[in-house]
Amino acid sequence: MESKRQQKFAGVIQEELAAIFQREGSAYLPNTLVTITKVRVSPDLAVAKVYLSFLNTNNTSLSVAEVNSHSSEIRYKLGARIRHQARVIPTLTFFVDDTNEYVEHMDKLFDKISKDRKENDGENV
Repeated sequence: MESKRQQKFAGVIQEELAAIFQREGSAYLPNTLVTITKVRVSPDLAVAKVYLSFLNTNNTSLSVAEVNSHSSEIRYKLGARIRHQARVIPTLTFFVDDTNEYVEHMDKLFDKISKDRKENDGENV
């Protein structure tokens, strides 16, 4: 369970990273929209796990690898923006947020179950 301090700091990081990706995201991933969906911060506020969602990309793992290769540059830009709010700028690690894919998969499963039930009910009548 995250403390209030971790949650508040994660919110600040999420807002600032969103602004960085909005302004300069095309330098890392041209023609791709990057959304920061979630940020998790360690209890000592030294490490931040950033979960990203991508629009208009074919290979999300390649995209997240590209962003991770620029993580030190992104961390520097983040530091310039939050230097008065934080003593330590956290080390950033980026991950793919696959929540949307999971939701789509579950919707397909539920649709299939519903369709199978309707077919079975039609046979029993």
